[in-house]
Amino acid sequence: MKSLADRILIEQGDLTEKDTDAIVNAANNDLILGGGVAGAIRRKGGDAIQSECNEIGTIPVGYAAITSGGKLKARFVIHAASMRLGGATTAEALRNSTAHSLRIAKERGLKSIAFPAIGTGIAGFPLEECAKIMLREAAEHLRGETSLERVHFVLFDEAAKEIFERTWKKLQTELTSGAAGAKGA
Repeated sequence: MKSLADRILIEQGDLTEKDTDAIVNAANNDLILGGGVAGAIRRKGGDAIQSECNEIGTIPVGYAAITSGGKLKARFVIHAASMRLGGATTAEALRNSTAHSLRIAKERGLKSIAFPAIGTGIAGFPLEECAKIMLREAAEHLRGETSLERVHFVLFDEAAKEIFERTWKKLQTELTSGAAGAKGA
């Protein structure tokens, strides 16, 4: 079994180009693919993804839903609803929608998933807090029983990548030093 450090990968790039089993959309709870990451997914993946979202309808904030990947390299898109349309992302909604996305991937038997920095674009959530929450959720998920072998964090620019890398180094130290029980850090 690979270590957590080998299973959580942080990179800069275009999420819509990832050849993973699933990519995660920073979604609103109405599953309307408007701007930001969602808009890029709709443009590259095609209208089939929005059509599937329309069939699902509205989901609660903090939940996630899965559709096909349309024309994307990824087979699926998991829509993590961390906000209402036009609203802001909260820490709780981000934590819950990240955890729910990971559970959906596990339930589907997926081996790889790629996340953006959910909520940090249009919704204005602080990048460092996003990194702490999402990386902790991924690490906790991978420490349990799961089909996932790799969790990618695909960041838009070098500055975001550096924040995620720095946060991941701190979290790994915390997890290996036995401070893993100190939730909420």
